[in-house]
Amino acid sequence: MIIENVYVTPVRGPEIESGYLRIEGDRIAEVAAGPAPDLPGVTRIDGTGCLATPGLVNTHHHLYQWASQGLAQDATLFEWLVALYQVWAAMDAEVVEGAATAGLSWLALSGCTTSSDHHYIFPKGRGDLLAAEIEAARAVGLRFHPARGSMDLGESKGGLPPDVVVEELDDILSATAEAVDAYHDPSFSSMLRVAVAPCSPFSASAELMTESAVLARQKGVRLHTHLAETLDEEEHCQERFGLRPLDYMLKLGWLGPDVWFAHTVHLSDADIGKLAATGTGTAHCPSSNGRLGAGIAPVSELLRRGANVGIGVDGNASSELTPLAGEMRQALLFQRARYGPEALTARQALELATLGGARNLGRQDELGSLEPGKLADIALWRVDGPYTAAVADPVCALVFGPVPPLARVLVGGRTVVEDGELRTLAQDEAGRAGVRAHRRLTKLAQERGFTAAVRIHQGH
Repeated sequence: MIIENVYVTPVRGPEIESGYLRIEGDRIAEVAAGPAPDLPGVTRIDGTGCLATPGLVNTHHHLYQWASQGLAQDATLFEWLVALYQVWAAMDAEVVEGAATAGLSWLALSGCTTSSDHHYIFPKGRGDLLAAEIEAARAVGLRFHPARGSMDLGESKGGLPPDVVVEELDDILSATAEAVDAYHDPSFSSMLRVAVAPCSPFSASAELMTESAVLARQKGVRLHTHLAETLDEEEHCQERFGLRPLDYMLKLGWLGPDVWFAHTVHLSDADIGKLAATGTGTAHCPSSNGRLGAGIAPVSELLRRGANVGIGVDGNASSELTPLAGEMRQALLFQRARYGPEALTARQALELATLGGARNLGRQDELGSLEPGKLADIALWRVDGPYTAAVADPVCALVFGPVPPLARVLVGGRTVVEDGELRTLAQDEAGRAGVRAHRRLTKLAQERGFTAAVRIHQGH
């Protein structure tokens, strides 16, 4: 395949105003300026009027939450969690597969080619929830990094979640090890890798955190958790452990180049230095942090100090219908609103969503930039529309404005989106799968006695 006559923004390396990308198999073979060579047996895609970027990488999500959007609309994080834990406790594999199908399709339609997912609630007797979302990712056609989450610190033990949604430590470790053994593929072109991901300092015991780190390192997989999202969390850690959240993680052996944290909104100067020094990554989720009033992460300072930052849309219940591409704009505007107009550039925002995300997932040698030898995960954005074409810089048009239409999304050279339409699944049916998941979750929650919670947090 050759994509020709296209503006190439490789992320790492000089931009090409008019050039081509040549793809062999699932990898990029050549990126060059000028007219493309005339080769036999090649599929040619005309990229005239398009901007080529690496496919976007989503490094924090909760796909099951597609089924619970629009609830607890004016709550803080802790209030929102208390309201929704009881609803989520009713989910089953059917809910998860429908929600994941809709959520991953939505990501693909905003230029995403690789997504992680942090699933941390596993009600007993509701089917194989992890397998359900893995099957959805296969159907949509995205690279998938499920992070097998967990909680063992319920209310009876001083945690935030109700006891009904937590698991026992031994069960968690056994199930997590089984998930890695069953699904993790470390190969270069892998479509599926598994991470180990206890939920948070206020829902996972110290023993679960330390044992999870040991397990992940024995298995050679990555570690992920929420951290420093709100001031409530900081107060909780100070009261319970006598430490700030990042120092608590340091004590538990959770800093290092195999770790990435979600949110990291409330960081001290010393915290930033520790993240940078240890190679620990972070996933910035600007829309979710704004929706919950959590604050603005110090992304520009993290970058200035050499820490890695990726982008995440977070769960759709705290980031309703947020497109991954739109998070580049949100990140840029939030940083500038707080730190000034030079805090984050358009190209830095693009790097957060591509190479920064690839580094969080340990795949910077495979993904995140358009270079020979890397996987052909590519997004082609139409920047020649009757309004968009008035923007002098195509990267500015992508990041500063509303998300441009997608001419093509390739994952390993395979077309997933073409002319703004999903090609791997029937697009409307993928959306309806999410609607059915929402209705089923609501019904199951009501059947289990959570009718009041559902009604109150819908605003009725």
